[in-house]
Amino acid sequence: MKVIQAITTLISKYLPVWIVLLSFIAYFFPNAFILIRNWTGAGLGMIFLLMGMSLSAEKLFSVIRNPKHALLGVLLKWSIMVTVTIGIAYLFFKDNAEIATGVILAGTVPSGTSANIYTFIAGGEAALSITMATMDTFISPVLTPTLVQVFAGKLIPIAFWPLFINIIYIVFIPLLTGLLLQWKWAKRIEVVKPYTAVLSQLALFIVVLSVISNAQPSLQDNLSVLPKIFLAVFFQVTIPMVAGYVIAKSMKVPEENARAILFHTGICNTALAATLAMEHVSSLAAVPAVANMIVNLTIGAIVANLFARRKWKQPTADPFKSMAT
Repeated sequence: MKVIQAITTLISKYLPVWIVLLSFIAYFFPNAFILIRNWTGAGLGMIFLLMGMSLSAEKLFSVIRNPKHALLGVLLKWSIMVTVTIGIAYLFFKDNAEIATGVILAGTVPSGTSANIYTFIAGGEAALSITMATMDTFISPVLTPTLVQVFAGKLIPIAFWPLFINIIYIVFIPLLTGLLLQWKWAKRIEVVKPYTAVLSQLALFIVVLSVISNAQPSLQDNLSVLPKIFLAVFFQVTIPMVAGYVIAKSMKVPEENARAILFHTGICNTALAATLAMEHVSSLAAVPAVANMIVNLTIGAIVANLFARRKWKQPTADPFKSMAT
């Protein structure tokens, strides 16, 4: 058990480093990952399944009983992030419909699972972060395809129902299955819970390797535009982060909750966005999502560690010992 916890801590602490390292490996040696190129959806589904299996009902109910901060966080995420995303897509890539669509998709998916990890590292309220992520997951099957069709559909044809069904399969069903397993077989799931964090992190690594190796030809063919893409997604991540935190604080939200809202607002599940882009648009449209994944993980780690140094309050226990990342 101690070995598993040590490995989990090592992976979580240096998650951006592992993501960047694996991204480079997958880019330079794409053929080494041919066998797992079709595992992206399965990897994401596994993450959401583990998330459902490891959610703490007690902590969730405590937030649900007083949901105003969770509702505020979800509202800020779907308003600020979407507004900033649409503006950046049209400002930076109005002449490149596929990349613009990829940017829009990257900003209209649920919050990223790494937002939960960074909330804990930053001394934020992990239960609130998990609750907001769960709410995101339940509403995204409708919001994501609707927003993409409304805003990206003007640039490139987007079919609503195939996108909707894909999100149901990848996100909704695995999460509900995990919750059902925990409800029906709580004692057996307790045996698995200590391993959910490391398992979900390994699943994330499979997703990264699959996404990058699949997108490698498009990345290589568009190296000249990559600096512009990275600049665009830098603003796409940082502006919502800052805005979410400032607005939360201005509304007298407690510091630990404001920190959770910061990460929830700025970090999207771009691995899911890349998967949807490749399946419903093109591999080129997945490039902004891949860039966003690298940027949001890196910036998230930096911000979390900066907050962690201001040790005004720290949780008494690590919720990620029993929670999927």
